[in-house]
Amino acid sequence: MAIIANLFIDQGTDYTITVDVTDASGNVQDLTGYTAAAQIRKTYASTAVSSTFTTALSGVGGQVTLSLTDTQTSALADGRYVYDLNITDTNTSVTTRVVEGQAIITPGVTR
Repeated sequence: MAIIANLFIDQGTDYTITVDVTDASGNVQDLTGYTAAAQIRKTYASTAVSSTFTTALSGVGGQVTLSLTDTQTSALADGRYVYDLNITDTNTSVTTRVVEGQAIITPGVTR
């Protein structure tokens, strides 16, 4: 079962967050041989992707870093979206949702 965590993303800025992945016992999960994918959509039923995170895995460190550029966050209208992060074991093809929740895009003032 995925952890629920809401993200607050400032429109027009670079955004990065690191997710620690653990197993059911709370131990760091070795992500060697895994891939990751994370997207933002307006609603769970949306067929259109609003933005796709760049992902980087640390392997034995059990961390996935999600990033959006300032160009990507500028392209998102302010408001509430939903997101999730899935990891896939390339050896078994098993996909697991690690984290999900709302992504709140906050408008900026400085231009």
